[in-house]
Amino acid sequence: MTEHILDELAWRGLISQTTGDDELRAALDAGPITLYCGFDPTAPSLHIGNLVQILTVRRFQDAGHHPLMLVGGATGLIGDPKMAGERTLNPVEVVHQWVERIRGQIEPFMRFDGDNPARMVNNYEWTKDMTAIELLRDVGKYFRLGTMIAKDTVARRLNSDDGISYTEFSYQVMQGMDYLELYRRYGCTLQTGGSDQWGNLTSGTELTRKAEGVSVHALSTPLITKADGTKFGKTESGTVWLDADLTSPYAFYQFWLNQADADVIGYLKVFTFLSREEIAALEVKVAEEPFRREAQRTLAWEVTRLVHGEAAAQGAVDASQALFGRGELGSLDAGTLEGCARELGGVDVEPGATVVDALVAAGIVDSRKAARRAIEDGGAYVNNVRVDDAELALSAEHALAGGWIVVRRGKKSVGLVRTPGE
Repeated sequence: MTEHILDELAWRGLISQTTGDDELRAALDAGPITLYCGFDPTAPSLHIGNLVQILTVRRFQDAGHHPLMLVGGATGLIGDPKMAGERTLNPVEVVHQWVERIRGQIEPFMRFDGDNPARMVNNYEWTKDMTAIELLRDVGKYFRLGTMIAKDTVARRLNSDDGISYTEFSYQVMQGMDYLELYRRYGCTLQTGGSDQWGNLTSGTELTRKAEGVSVHALSTPLITKADGTKFGKTESGTVWLDADLTSPYAFYQFWLNQADADVIGYLKVFTFLSREEIAALEVKVAEEPFRREAQRTLAWEVTRLVHGEAAAQGAVDASQALFGRGELGSLDAGTLEGCARELGGVDVEPGATVVDALVAAGIVDSRKAARRAIEDGGAYVNNVRVDDAELALSAEHALAGGWIVVRRGKKSVGLVRTPGE
């Protein structure tokens, strides 16, 4: 018997709040429902926090339900209030460009054929011609100021020195209107989102109840954190984006590969489609053979494959091995090496630079003396070949795809350099 979608989500740690567990379960049991999740184009790419929502909706689709994926061409022009400070409003033409980019990122995760195909929607379609009078009379009359002010983010902003603009204060009206419109157009009766969006989700359920006299549902997922309670989804270089130009497949793979033993099983549940049995087996591996990091390698492979495709995932694996002397560097293409350089801080060196110059420039050693000592000790490598001549000059003969040269000290300290014009 197929597991109930709510039981699966609960096991995966993907339920924070609902508008009523029993009522939602009954609605799901009564037959396939239509649900939606919204994504605002406030940046040129989605990030791995958004991936939680995309995969959650895909789980509903796999369970037979009908998903609507909304990219907010209208709400993206306003921006959801942040905990601190006003958002910078982006130009209309930029937001419209980002709508298309984000739509292109979402579509590969969904199925657009079969009995319950996904549908992409854009709230700009039903707001662009609405007048202020229509918004106030037909929608605004259902909202109560006390309820709006009580929303967590709004309350914090009102109590801050900066306050909150009417524009951002009105965001919950816009998002609530989305739910009402999708109910009217498609019979949508469930919205999902992150727990930080709970106030906006319930704005939609309340508006639909008041305007249409029906009860609809909301489900939020917990914000993903590390086991120690610190923020998830950030690296030293910043946000982990889904766009390969902003976070390379290599950097993306490395992010997941470097997750702690205490976190990896939870992330496997949230970010992959592996079964209970497969994840349970990996949990045993973490407990009994943590040094093999099999769970981390599985997590990195599965999520990179989902987001960037199998070829890019394999390229990231190959690069990860080759950079540290366990694979063939010559097999890596220019794009993969460029991504590695971005992640590792690749630098340009002057034509004719020596191995010593390269080791220092790449930050692998902190002085020329240390570089010479590494070479003398037999621990310095150029393109995985041990170097014993400190005066060896790097040249075009050493250049890999894209002009990059890999320098390494020992087994773990690696960097990339190139000589422009060579």
